[in-house]
Amino acid sequence: MAERGASGGGSGGDSLDKSITLPPDEIFRNLENAKRFAIDIGGSLTKLAYYSTVQHKVAKVRSFDHPGKDAEQDHEPPYEISVQEEITARLHFIKFENTYMEACLDFIRDHLVNTETKVIQATGGGAYKFKDLIEEKLRLKVDKEDVMTCLIKGCNFVLKNIPHEAFMYQKDSDPEFRFQTNHPNIFPYLLVNIGSGVSIVKVETEDRFEWIGGSSIGGGTFWGLGALLTKTKKFDELLQLASRGRHANVDMLVQDIYGGAHQTLGLSGNLIASSFGKSATADREFSKEDMAKSLLHMISNDIGQLACLYAKLHGLDRVYFGGFFIRGHPVTMRTITYSINFFSKGEVQALFLRHEGYLGAIGAFLKGAEQDNPNQYSWGENYAASSGLMSTAPELCPTQRARSGTFDLLEMDRLERPLVNLPLLLDPSSYVPDTVDLTDDALARQYWLTCFEEALDGVVKRAVASQPESVDAAERAEKFRQKYWGKLQTLRHQPFAYGTLTVRSLLDTREHCLNEFNFPDPYSKVKQKENGLALKCFQSVTRSLDSLGWEERQLALVKGLLAGNVFDWGAKAVSCLLTERPWLVDSYTKWLQRLKGPPHKCALIFADNSGIDIILGVFPFVRELLCRGTEVILACNSGPALNDVTYSESLIVAERIAAMDPIICTALREDRLLLVQTGSSSPCLDLSRLDKGLAVLVRERGADLVVIEGMGRAVHTNYHALLRCESLKLAVVKNAWLAERLGGQLFSVIFKYEVPTL
Repeated sequence: MAERGASGGGSGGDSLDKSITLPPDEIFRNLENAKRFAIDIGGSLTKLAYYSTVQHKVAKVRSFDHPGKDAEQDHEPPYEISVQEEITARLHFIKFENTYMEACLDFIRDHLVNTETKVIQATGGGAYKFKDLIEEKLRLKVDKEDVMTCLIKGCNFVLKNIPHEAFMYQKDSDPEFRFQTNHPNIFPYLLVNIGSGVSIVKVETEDRFEWIGGSSIGGGTFWGLGALLTKTKKFDELLQLASRGRHANVDMLVQDIYGGAHQTLGLSGNLIASSFGKSATADREFSKEDMAKSLLHMISNDIGQLACLYAKLHGLDRVYFGGFFIRGHPVTMRTITYSINFFSKGEVQALFLRHEGYLGAIGAFLKGAEQDNPNQYSWGENYAASSGLMSTAPELCPTQRARSGTFDLLEMDRLERPLVNLPLLLDPSSYVPDTVDLTDDALARQYWLTCFEEALDGVVKRAVASQPESVDAAERAEKFRQKYWGKLQTLRHQPFAYGTLTVRSLLDTREHCLNEFNFPDPYSKVKQKENGLALKCFQSVTRSLDSLGWEERQLALVKGLLAGNVFDWGAKAVSCLLTERPWLVDSYTKWLQRLKGPPHKCALIFADNSGIDIILGVFPFVRELLCRGTEVILACNSGPALNDVTYSESLIVAERIAAMDPIICTALREDRLLLVQTGSSSPCLDLSRLDKGLAVLVRERGADLVVIEGMGRAVHTNYHALLRCESLKLAVVKNAWLAERLGGQLFSVIFKYEVPTL
């Protein structure tokens, strides 16, 4: 159904700069490089989509062109770093009221430079109303697309590419949004689109869906009857009235009919027996608020029951609700949630979407871009530029609801490689990467938000220091500070803004904001120096290890992994703590017994930090596995994050180590040691979004051991991850608060060896 709204369809010609709080170029970002457009126009809201190419800086590393030099003799760094320009693709989605239509079109027309298309895909009821205006202003031909097809395409896209897209609404919880982990197979599902009426669609595959039912009693009914009952003409005002009403003043309840006898029937006395039932017999006036609330319950209950019946008829348990009737209004989501829970007895969940308002625009864009096959890529939400989900609860302070005027933004970056699940996950549908849900844990949330606030000065200094030759580095770093500080304050008030709030999402948001202001790798020079120093020690470390007896060597290798993981914090003295066993989590004895058995076929190792960690911790461990006859896949980040080693850095490090060590050299030459990229640019690890090439390699080589090291990858994430094969998770807990939460103290050791019980 086409969206209808409250504020009418007039196209005001007011200056865009005077109408909104943000500069237009911060809303219509990168418009000069826009290549393709789509638009979804409802009765009150317009959603614009466009694709652009974004030029940004990336840090590149490469070996010096004099391979004959000896790394141990050199005072030079092991490789050189250069900052280069790189072009990537980005999707922009902007939602605004139709009253800004003409001013927005004027701004877009004046700033279009490189658009490749002469057509704009359009959907929604307003596509007809504004067709002539769009063609006149933009000089682009309007190509109208089917509303339902666009909705389905958009829904599929967000469910596949945004991990915490779907949520349940629970009004009395704190917070009220409960996000769902996306199922690896999003099909089949039921989409209940509540516009003027109700359309119910069964979606089976990317391109196969079927309209299976609907109702004429929908949002238009609520709006129309509400206007007759309350004389209120605006949809949002009607919902505001309903949020303040008491439906029991108008509705006849079960207890009104049966009195105390309702309990013998197994019914709650508060159930509605007859909507508006009291209005027929009561000799008094009813308030607008009470009538609006009763009407909302009547229509929501009807829709909820209808959705349940169709879900059960078709054997579906995933039902997504959308349409202008929803539009993020808490009172609407609450009544639909209650209805569907009641009629399904909890077997079917009412699910809503963070970006429900963009589905039509996304679908229209995808229809127009089919020749580019955008679905072959994976996309990621850019937290730095997206508005995030905001509560529209009427009881919240208005300042918490304020955004950039009436504009709402979503940006998504195209990732270089498709992302898929790690094939070794025991149950991908129940996998949750993060150990602590900060959305749910208020104490942990306040602690970590404060931590990131207090660390901000240090990050700014690091960013400036990483670009000493840049004249505007300090200015850009200050803009980064303001942007990230603003995100942190938003998350204090709206912790659900970008889905489930976790330490991982806080780190990722920081990385997105750094990239936004062209600080692609603030730790690049630090990593370069640490890698150079560690390489000089590699041969002496391996000679020392080789001189040990077998059991003594295994413990030394593990301590090397753990100590290397701590040295990045400058805490070398902590290495003595590694001798104090038992550790906080200590499966070492079990691991040692396993090593006395047959070798593993192939080990997948997720590396953490540069320098001592990768060179003096991970590579000696890899070397030992190779000597046992185990193949090794060493996975490193595709892009930079903090001081984590990147794939490109690992290639150079491996090359330098191979020149010193025949075991590593032979393994690389024979493809028994393979270096791959994870597809991630995060200090943490999401095993449900890994590079497809890595997943293929894991299958082909029959990996039967997964090693995850470091606090970000093995504690903040994946601490509870269950795999189909043996796994080793090891880290030193470098945060006193987290250590206490886990039952230990600062620098407690996690050595968690797990064998699956299949």
